[in-house]
Amino acid sequence: MTTPLTDEVVDAYLARIGAARPARPTADALADLQERHVLSVPYENIDFHLRRPQRIGAGALDKIVNRRRGGTCFELNGALAEVLRALGFAVDVLAARMSDDGVLGPVLGHMVLRVGTADASGPWLVDVGYGRGSRRPLALTSRQPQRDPQGTFLLAEAPLGDLDLFRDGTRQYRMETRPRLIDDFEHMWWWYCNAADAPTITQLYCTLPTRAGRVTLYGDRLVLRENGTRTTIVYDGDEELREAYRTWFGLELDDLPRSPGR
Repeated sequence: MTTPLTDEVVDAYLARIGAARPARPTADALADLQERHVLSVPYENIDFHLRRPQRIGAGALDKIVNRRRGGTCFELNGALAEVLRALGFAVDVLAARMSDDGVLGPVLGHMVLRVGTADASGPWLVDVGYGRGSRRPLALTSRQPQRDPQGTFLLAEAPLGDLDLFRDGTRQYRMETRPRLIDDFEHMWWWYCNAADAPTITQLYCTLPTRAGRVTLYGDRLVLRENGTRTTIVYDGDEELREAYRTWFGLELDDLPRSPGR
Protein backbone atom coordinates (compact mmCIF):
# COMPACT_ATOMS: atom_id res chain seq x y z
CA MET A 1 0.00 0.00 0.00
CA THR A 2 1.51 3.33 -1.04
CA THR A 3 1.49 6.39 1.19
CA PRO A 4 -1.23 8.89 0.12
CA LEU A 5 0.12 11.83 -1.84
CA THR A 6 0.40 15.22 -0.15
CA ASP A 7 -1.67 18.16 -1.36
CA GLU A 8 1.55 19.79 -2.56
CA VAL A 9 2.39 16.86 -4.82
CA VAL A 10 -1.15 16.67 -6.20
CA ASP A 11 -1.26 20.42 -6.86
CA ALA A 12 2.12 20.26 -8.63
CA TYR A 13 0.83 17.45 -10.82
CA LEU A 14 -2.33 19.41 -11.67
CA ALA A 15 -0.21 22.44 -12.54
CA ARG A 16 1.92 20.24 -14.82
CA ILE A 17 -1.13 19.34 -16.93
CA GLY A 18 -2.80 22.74 -16.62
CA ALA A 19 -5.76 21.53 -14.57
CA ALA A 20 -7.59 22.99 -11.59
CA ARG A 21 -8.32 20.80 -8.58
CA PRO A 22 -11.82 19.39 -9.17
CA ALA A 23 -14.47 20.20 -6.57
CA ARG A 24 -15.75 16.59 -6.72
CA PRO A 25 -14.48 13.38 -8.35
CA THR A 26 -17.08 13.36 -11.13
CA ALA A 27 -17.04 11.94 -14.65
CA ASP A 28 -16.64 15.43 -16.13
CA ALA A 29 -13.68 16.10 -13.86
CA LEU A 30 -12.10 12.79 -14.85
CA ALA A 31 -12.54 13.52 -18.55
CA ASP A 32 -10.93 16.93 -18.13
CA LEU A 33 -7.95 15.45 -16.28
CA GLN A 34 -7.36 12.73 -18.85
CA GLU A 35 -7.62 15.06 -21.82
CA ARG A 36 -5.30 17.63 -20.31
CA HIS A 37 -2.81 14.90 -19.43
CA VAL A 38 -2.61 13.31 -22.89
CA LEU A 39 -2.32 16.72 -24.57
CA SER A 40 0.55 17.88 -22.34
CA VAL A 41 2.57 14.87 -21.14
CA PRO A 42 4.23 12.95 -23.98
CA TYR A 43 4.37 9.20 -24.31
CA GLU A 44 8.13 8.70 -24.66
CA ASN A 45 10.96 6.26 -23.91
CA ILE A 46 13.98 8.57 -23.91
CA ASP A 47 15.45 7.43 -20.58
CA PHE A 48 15.55 3.80 -21.75
CA HIS A 49 18.08 4.86 -24.38
CA LEU A 50 20.02 7.09 -21.99
CA ARG A 51 20.25 4.08 -19.63
CA ARG A 52 18.92 6.10 -16.72
CA PRO A 53 17.12 4.41 -13.80
CA GLN A 54 13.36 4.88 -13.81
CA ARG A 55 10.55 4.16 -11.40
CA ILE A 56 6.91 3.28 -11.88
CA GLY A 57 3.73 4.25 -10.05
CA ALA A 58 4.06 7.13 -7.60
CA GLY A 59 7.82 6.88 -8.03
CA ALA A 60 7.44 8.39 -11.52
CA LEU A 61 5.84 11.61 -10.26
CA ASP A 62 9.19 13.36 -9.80
CA LYS A 63 10.10 12.68 -13.44
CA ILE A 64 6.71 13.82 -14.75
CA VAL A 65 6.22 16.84 -12.49
CA ASN A 66 9.63 18.18 -11.50
CA ARG A 67 11.63 17.13 -14.56
CA ARG A 68 8.63 17.91 -16.80
CA ARG A 69 9.08 14.73 -18.79
CA GLY A 70 6.76 12.06 -20.12
CA GLY A 71 7.05 8.30 -19.89
CA THR A 72 5.51 4.95 -20.76
CA CYS A 73 2.38 3.26 -19.45
CA PHE A 74 3.78 1.97 -16.14
CA GLU A 75 5.02 5.47 -15.32
CA LEU A 76 2.13 7.58 -16.63
CA ASN A 77 -0.83 5.41 -15.64
CA GLY A 78 0.85 4.34 -12.40
CA ALA A 79 1.44 7.93 -11.32
CA LEU A 80 -2.02 9.05 -12.42
CA ALA A 81 -3.59 6.27 -10.34
CA GLU A 82 -2.13 7.76 -7.16
CA VAL A 83 -3.18 11.30 -8.10
CA LEU A 84 -6.76 10.21 -8.85
CA ARG A 85 -7.00 8.36 -5.54
CA ALA A 86 -5.80 11.49 -3.73
CA LEU A 87 -8.58 13.44 -5.49
CA GLY A 88 -11.24 11.00 -4.27
CA PHE A 89 -11.68 8.74 -7.28
CA ALA A 90 -11.92 4.97 -6.86
CA VAL A 91 -9.07 3.44 -8.88
CA ASP A 92 -8.12 -0.11 -9.82
CA VAL A 93 -4.95 -0.90 -11.74
CA LEU A 94 -5.55 -3.47 -14.48
CA ALA A 95 -3.14 -5.50 -16.59
CA ALA A 96 -3.41 -5.73 -20.35
CA ARG A 97 -1.78 -7.55 -23.25
CA MET A 98 -0.81 -5.48 -26.27
CA SER A 99 -2.03 -6.71 -29.65
CA ASP A 100 0.50 -6.54 -32.48
CA ASP A 101 -0.94 -7.60 -35.84
CA GLY A 102 -3.46 -9.70 -33.94
CA VAL A 103 -0.86 -11.44 -31.76
CA LEU A 104 -1.20 -10.84 -28.01
CA GLY A 105 1.90 -9.93 -26.04
CA PRO A 106 2.86 -10.63 -22.40
CA VAL A 107 0.10 -10.70 -19.76
CA LEU A 108 1.54 -7.72 -17.86
CA GLY A 109 2.78 -5.88 -20.91
CA HIS A 110 0.49 -2.87 -20.44
CA MET A 111 -1.14 -1.07 -17.51
CA VAL A 112 -4.54 0.67 -17.59
CA LEU A 113 -6.91 2.11 -14.99
CA ARG A 114 -10.52 1.40 -14.03
CA VAL A 115 -11.92 4.51 -12.38
CA GLY A 116 -15.12 5.06 -10.42
CA THR A 117 -16.61 8.49 -9.81
CA ALA A 118 -18.81 10.10 -7.17
CA ASP A 119 -21.70 10.77 -9.56
CA ALA A 120 -22.53 7.07 -10.04
CA SER A 121 -21.30 7.05 -13.65
CA GLY A 122 -18.87 4.58 -15.13
CA PRO A 123 -16.77 2.71 -14.29
CA TRP A 124 -14.40 4.25 -16.80
CA LEU A 125 -11.36 2.99 -18.68
CA VAL A 126 -8.58 5.56 -18.34
CA ASP A 127 -5.31 5.17 -20.25
CA VAL A 128 -2.84 8.04 -20.56
CA GLY A 129 0.08 5.71 -21.30
CA TYR A 130 -0.67 4.51 -24.81
CA GLY A 131 0.33 6.34 -27.97
CA ARG A 132 -2.86 5.37 -29.83
CA GLY A 133 -5.27 5.58 -26.89
CA SER A 134 -8.40 7.63 -26.41
CA ARG A 135 -8.25 11.25 -25.35
CA ARG A 136 -11.19 10.86 -22.97
CA PRO A 137 -12.32 8.04 -20.64
CA LEU A 138 -14.26 5.14 -22.16
CA ALA A 139 -17.35 3.63 -20.52
CA LEU A 140 -16.25 0.15 -19.46
CA THR A 141 -19.75 -1.35 -19.40
CA SER A 142 -20.66 -0.17 -22.91
CA ARG A 143 -20.35 -2.54 -25.86
CA GLN A 144 -21.31 0.15 -28.36
CA PRO A 145 -18.87 2.23 -30.44
CA GLN A 146 -17.55 5.22 -28.51
CA ARG A 147 -16.42 8.22 -30.54
CA ASP A 148 -13.34 10.11 -29.41
CA PRO A 149 -11.06 12.71 -31.02
CA GLN A 150 -8.50 9.90 -31.43
CA GLY A 151 -10.87 7.51 -33.22
CA THR A 152 -13.85 5.23 -32.61
CA PHE A 153 -13.33 2.77 -29.76
CA LEU A 154 -15.18 -0.43 -28.97
CA LEU A 155 -14.97 -2.74 -25.95
CA ALA A 156 -15.84 -6.39 -26.55
CA GLU A 157 -16.04 -9.47 -24.35
CA ALA A 158 -13.02 -11.78 -24.55
CA PRO A 159 -12.30 -15.25 -23.09
CA LEU A 160 -11.89 -15.76 -19.32
CA GLY A 161 -13.70 -12.55 -18.45
CA ASP A 162 -11.20 -10.29 -20.24
CA LEU A 163 -12.10 -7.34 -22.48
CA ASP A 164 -10.71 -6.44 -25.91
CA LEU A 165 -10.32 -2.79 -26.86
CA PHE A 166 -10.63 -1.93 -30.55
CA ARG A 167 -9.79 1.37 -32.21
CA ASP A 168 -11.23 1.96 -35.67
CA GLY A 169 -11.73 -1.80 -36.01
CA THR A 170 -8.22 -2.86 -34.96
CA ARG A 171 -7.64 -4.53 -31.60
CA GLN A 172 -5.35 -2.43 -29.41
CA TYR A 173 -5.08 -4.67 -26.37
CA ARG A 174 -6.82 -7.28 -24.21
CA MET A 175 -7.28 -6.31 -20.56
CA GLU A 176 -7.99 -8.27 -17.43
CA THR A 177 -10.88 -7.18 -15.22
CA ARG A 178 -9.41 -8.18 -11.85
CA PRO A 179 -7.36 -5.57 -9.97
CA ARG A 180 -3.58 -5.68 -9.85
CA LEU A 181 -0.96 -3.98 -7.68
CA ILE A 182 1.69 -1.67 -9.10
CA ASP A 183 4.28 -4.10 -7.69
CA ASP A 184 2.89 -6.84 -9.96
CA PHE A 185 4.44 -5.03 -12.93
CA GLU A 186 7.98 -4.72 -11.55
CA HIS A 187 9.39 -7.81 -13.25
CA MET A 188 7.91 -6.74 -16.60
CA TRP A 189 9.37 -3.28 -16.03
CA TRP A 190 12.81 -4.85 -15.60
CA TRP A 191 12.36 -6.59 -18.97
CA TYR A 192 11.37 -3.34 -20.67
CA CYS A 193 14.43 -1.60 -19.22
CA ASN A 194 17.00 -4.32 -19.92
CA ALA A 195 16.00 -6.83 -22.61
CA ALA A 196 17.69 -6.26 -25.97
CA ASP A 197 14.50 -7.22 -27.82
CA ALA A 198 12.10 -5.09 -25.75
CA PRO A 199 10.23 -2.51 -27.87
CA THR A 200 11.36 0.23 -25.50
CA ILE A 201 14.97 -0.64 -26.42
CA THR A 202 14.58 -1.39 -30.14
CA GLN A 203 12.52 1.76 -30.84
CA LEU A 204 12.95 5.42 -29.90
CA TYR A 205 9.83 7.59 -29.84
CA CYS A 206 8.19 10.65 -28.36
CA THR A 207 4.56 11.40 -29.25
CA LEU A 208 1.68 13.69 -28.35
CA PRO A 209 -1.81 14.12 -29.76
CA THR A 210 -2.62 17.63 -30.90
CA ARG A 211 -5.99 19.34 -31.28
CA ALA A 212 -5.92 18.50 -34.97
CA GLY A 213 -3.92 15.26 -35.09
CA ARG A 214 -0.66 13.92 -33.68
CA VAL A 215 3.05 14.71 -33.65
CA THR A 216 5.65 11.96 -33.25
CA LEU A 217 9.44 12.04 -33.19
CA TYR A 218 11.05 8.74 -34.23
CA GLY A 219 14.75 9.24 -33.52
CA ASP A 220 15.65 12.24 -35.71
CA ARG A 221 12.51 12.04 -37.92
CA LEU A 222 9.40 13.99 -36.96
CA VAL A 223 6.00 13.07 -38.39
CA LEU A 224 3.16 15.59 -38.06
CA ARG A 225 -0.36 14.45 -38.92
CA GLU A 226 -2.95 17.22 -38.90
CA ASN A 227 -6.33 17.61 -40.62
CA GLY A 228 -5.69 14.63 -42.88
CA THR A 229 -2.24 15.71 -44.05
CA ARG A 230 1.16 14.23 -43.16
CA THR A 231 4.41 16.20 -42.95
CA THR A 232 7.84 14.65 -42.30
CA ILE A 233 10.88 16.56 -41.07
CA VAL A 234 14.35 15.04 -40.69
CA TYR A 235 16.58 16.93 -38.27
CA ASP A 236 20.28 17.42 -38.85
CA GLY A 237 22.46 17.68 -35.78
CA ASP A 238 22.00 17.82 -32.03
CA GLU A 239 20.87 21.42 -31.78
CA GLU A 240 18.05 20.96 -34.27
CA LEU A 241 16.97 17.83 -32.43
CA ARG A 242 17.01 19.56 -29.03
CA GLU A 243 14.90 22.35 -30.47
CA ALA A 244 12.43 19.79 -31.84
CA TYR A 245 12.00 18.17 -28.41
CA ARG A 246 11.57 21.65 -26.90
CA THR A 247 9.16 23.03 -29.51
CA TRP A 248 6.88 20.06 -30.04
CA PHE A 249 6.94 18.34 -26.65
CA GLY A 250 8.13 20.93 -24.12
CA LEU A 251 11.14 18.79 -23.18
CA GLU A 252 14.49 20.28 -22.20
CA LEU A 253 17.17 17.62 -22.77
CA ASP A 254 20.82 18.01 -21.85
CA ASP A 255 21.68 14.55 -23.18
CA LEU A 256 20.13 13.31 -26.38
CA PRO A 257 19.13 9.69 -26.93
CA ARG A 258 20.53 7.95 -29.98
CA SER A 259 18.37 5.96 -32.33
CA PRO A 260 18.84 2.19 -32.07
CA GLY A 261 21.66 1.00 -34.30
CA ARG A 262 23.49 4.34 -34.30
